[in-house]
Amino acid sequence: MPLNLLKLCVGVSEIDELESWVKDARAGRDTLDHVTRMFPKRKDEILPGGSLYWVIRGLILCRQPIAALEEVTGADGIPRCRIQFKPQIIPVRPVPKRAFQGWRYLEEADAPPDLPKSAKVEGMPERMRRDLSELGLL
Repeated sequence: MPLNLLKLCVGVSEIDELESWVKDARAGRDTLDHVTRMFPKRKDEILPGGSLYWVIRGLILCRQPIAALEEVTGADGIPRCRIQFKPQIIPVRPVPKRAFQGWRYLEEADAPPDLPKSAKVEGMPERMRRDLSELGLL
């Protein structure tokens, strides 16, 4: 079982915004990535097969498969971690999560399950999906 990462998706209030960002970020770029300060010591457990689970407005709402982790050095000379993603955003069963700094490891056994494709009904507002999930209907 792969190990996953968990991170706050700052500045995003619903999955549709993250999907739009991914679409915009891919325009003219070869990779889709996010740079963070700390490099995971358990890289070999994350790759291959791990995902980054995004916390949006206090809930784990989706995951993005991780394609690569590479060490990079910032303009300030500090080593950082570039997380390269696959372009898909996969909605998961919403799970409450308090705010934290940086990222955290998320064991596969603790990761919320993917939502079935039928749960992502076109045009269904994010809030309605959250409410239905909290009622156990998604």
